[in-house]
Amino acid sequence: MFVDLVKVHVKSGKGGDGMVAFRREKYVPKGGPAGGDGGRGGHVIFEGDEGLSTLLDLRYNKRLWADDGENGKNKRMHGKTGEDLVVRVPVGTTIFNDDDGKVIADITEHKQQIIALKGGRGGRGNIHFTSSRNTAPEIAEKGEPSHELSLRIELKLLADVALVGMPSVGKSTLISTISASRPKIADYHFTTLQPNLGVVGTNDGRSFVAADLPGLIEGASLGQGLGLQFLRHIERTRVILHLIDMSAYEGRDPYDDYVTIQNELSSYKYDLTSRPQLIVANKMDLPDAEDNLEKFKKRLNQDVEVIPISAATRKNIDLLLLKTADLIEGTPKFSLYESSDFSDVVTYTFQDEDSKFEIELADDGIYELKGDALQRLFEMTDFSTDQSISRFARQLRSMGVDEELRKKGVKHGDTIRIFGNEFEFQD
Repeated sequence: MFVDLVKVHVKSGKGGDGMVAFRREKYVPKGGPAGGDGGRGGHVIFEGDEGLSTLLDLRYNKRLWADDGENGKNKRMHGKTGEDLVVRVPVGTTIFNDDDGKVIADITEHKQQIIALKGGRGGRGNIHFTSSRNTAPEIAEKGEPSHELSLRIELKLLADVALVGMPSVGKSTLISTISASRPKIADYHFTTLQPNLGVVGTNDGRSFVAADLPGLIEGASLGQGLGLQFLRHIERTRVILHLIDMSAYEGRDPYDDYVTIQNELSSYKYDLTSRPQLIVANKMDLPDAEDNLEKFKKRLNQDVEVIPISAATRKNIDLLLLKTADLIEGTPKFSLYESSDFSDVVTYTFQDEDSKFEIELADDGIYELKGDALQRLFEMTDFSTDQSISRFARQLRSMGVDEELRKKGVKHGDTIRIFGNEFEFQD
């Protein structure tokens, strides 16, 4: 089964908690702190695999969770790092943040890896909190929480050439003639229900990859027929071969067919008519094809080359392949995404944020503290020990929380709420 669009929910591993422990060994007086750090949580990694051609595995596995890191141990031993979750996808896969539509990664090479979500950092054990004033700290950090994300994953085939046209114009016959691909061929519309890739070789030793796409109809760019489902596979192609049934075997006018498909290509979000294109007049071995070709050229009035062929009899096939290879060599790869299209979700650089917290007055008259940096600090604090609570209070003070609360009119003994937990403000 060919699957080229799935939605999944991914979750990185939580960092392991740091440990509070002390050396208690015979003949080692005043051994000091010995609590180890927690292990890092597992990353969620996507990797390109040229051996895959579909997203079928992800269709039935929509929850992807990496392993949590192990808690720290005594004797300064670190917890084990959580195992990374490596998700293999076909080359040509684009990964989107399903919440905002931003691109997280565009995987175009074999073995290319992208970290979609980093695992949580392991909490520090009490060996890190020793000082001259506190030689036996009972402080340890909890592991950094895991991260979650909803993703939309799209497969957009990596092909140099796309064969497009109305149903039953001979696209499948052509790709079976010029490559080893063997798509289904029958005398009815939409026999091709999924893209077919074929490696094509020319008689002068060049080669390229061609994609036979399901037939387009009017309204394809708006989702009619199989339109939007497969127009995405033209996005990466450098050259378009527009096949037309010049025999008008089914009673359609060849020029009207051409205009219909061009309108759909231009209406698509990337304006696919901007790609170099060859018009392939197929079925020239049938009656009336020559007369229809002359009429077509008179009505065309465009500087687009028309190559008459017969995919069934191989007439002019070698010429078509040489022309196509020449056009590919002179056409650079198209960039699908601008820098503004990409999400910063995988950018893990240090940023000194101007605002690490926010203070809001709730409906019940209690001031609430919010903010990503504050939430991370809160969730990594162990509130079961007095020393950890005192350290948390010092960190809030260093962030400027106390000063801002005073400006809001908060006084000694007032209640402050932090992520659903209430604390007494002490000035």
